[in-house]
Amino acid sequence: MKRVVIIEDETMLRDLLAELLKNFPLCTLAGSYGDGLEGWKGLQKIKPDMALLDIKLPSLNGLEILRRLREQLPNCNVLLFSAYFSTGMVRQALKAGANGIIEKTAGLPEMEKAIRAVVDGGTYLGPGVADMVRRIMIEPDKDDSLENLSEREREVLQYVAEGYSTKEIAVKLSISVKTAETHRSNLMTKLNLHGIAGLTRYAIEHGLIKAAPPTLPSQD
Repeated sequence: MKRVVIIEDETMLRDLLAELLKNFPLCTLAGSYGDGLEGWKGLQKIKPDMALLDIKLPSLNGLEILRRLREQLPNCNVLLFSAYFSTGMVRQALKAGANGIIEKTAGLPEMEKAIRAVVDGGTYLGPGVADMVRRIMIEPDKDDSLENLSEREREVLQYVAEGYSTKEIAVKLSISVKTAETHRSNLMTKLNLHGIAGLTRYAIEHGLIKAAPPTLPSQD
């Protein structure tokens, strides 16, 4: 029996994926999480055969979870999905070792095909993702800036982009405020960015966090 873990912050999609797994008699849902950090802790405890993993997750994004899986649980097959992919996101996912990559917009039948392919260690690319891979092969994206950051720096980047203060980041990562400030300063230097707004835009463009919804005009 293949044990599968779902990490997706949208409750409806998480429940739909759980229902979809019932079509696979040799698969069982071993865990379901809506937060990236909690999901990573669950993966370490459960050690599943497969993870269905959203890229844009609170606390710890899917790409970072994938990188950690490849280091600590290399036999876990991973299907990554997102509502939106950029060429850079696809390139990062492939480098990190994703078995499959699919757009949420592909629909449940396509998702079922992807699960069938990946659960036994195969590969799968959604239709739109396959086109991006072909473009990457023809015109490689040379932006390796995210890879040049350390794991801790990527964690700090996500927390900064999610709006946490330096003190809050220090508490979450169990480090001193001074160390958190140093990591943020190093981030800006390595990425040649200035200020929280620049770091936030970078995190959104590289698929680390979701863009905030537009503010609706006042009805007054």
